[in-house]
Amino acid sequence: MTLLGVPNFSEGTSERIVRALEATVGGYGDVLDVHFDREHNRSVITAAFDPERIVAGLFEVADQAIDVIDMTRQEGLHPRIGAMDVCPVVYPDPSLREDAREKALTLAERLGGELELPVFLYGELAMTDERRERAFFRRGGPAEMAQRMASGELVPDFGPIKAHPKGGATMVTARPPLVAFNLELDTTNPEVARKVAEQLREAGGGLPGVRAIGLPRERGGAQVSINVHNAEAVPLADVVKRVEELAAEHDACPIEAELVGLAPEAALAGYPEHVPIAGFDPNQHLIERRLG
Repeated sequence: MTLLGVPNFSEGTSERIVRALEATVGGYGDVLDVHFDREHNRSVITAAFDPERIVAGLFEVADQAIDVIDMTRQEGLHPRIGAMDVCPVVYPDPSLREDAREKALTLAERLGGELELPVFLYGELAMTDERRERAFFRRGGPAEMAQRMASGELVPDFGPIKAHPKGGATMVTARPPLVAFNLELDTTNPEVARKVAEQLREAGGGLPGVRAIGLPRERGGAQVSINVHNAEAVPLADVVKRVEELAAEHDACPIEAELVGLAPEAALAGYPEHVPIAGFDPNQHLIERRLG
């Protein structure tokens, strides 16, 4: 019986810091993947845990993150609100859902009470519909979040009603596996990526369970950053096809993909060869194969 922890950290420029965070996680569980992204200034660690050790491991690395990552000086392309920006407890099998929910709530309570870190519950643990989406909390970044908390508009589910001096805040949930997936477009205009993302995501009338944002790239390109919440219903082949259709309206197309962390095997069913996934190895990047 295994649960996955997938903490996302607002640090992608210092490999030393990220390796230290990885070592802490590895003291409690089996690190399966570390995604280090300098442009987004973000790292994602995926680890498998015995359920009895997952709360201690994620708590320990959160404590470390707010010590070594200073949100008052931290910047990056990807939206964020905290040093450990988001921390889902993932159940690879539906039978583990209740256990994952219990562990996520215990973690959130400890982060808020012992680290004095504001914690927002999102996704299936959210108390209201508007709080289900991470974008609700990230709107305007850490500075606006602090102002919303100070005015009483935004109240955390656990912890103090003001942002942590260095660590900001964090978001916690329990969820099944999702796919974090980036598509590089053959355009230098980031507005194209933003328009494609707007029509691709579910909230804009696009594919069900899909969240997407358009981002510029430092080297002058543009990227659509995507989360697919139900890869069995919407495999990545469908996502690529829809992005091709939307990008073609702007004389662009996807040329390369990137997988962030691990994905369930169903996500890659029928995936098109003409949009390669950089560095993809099914033995390393598919959840079922890594968990045996």
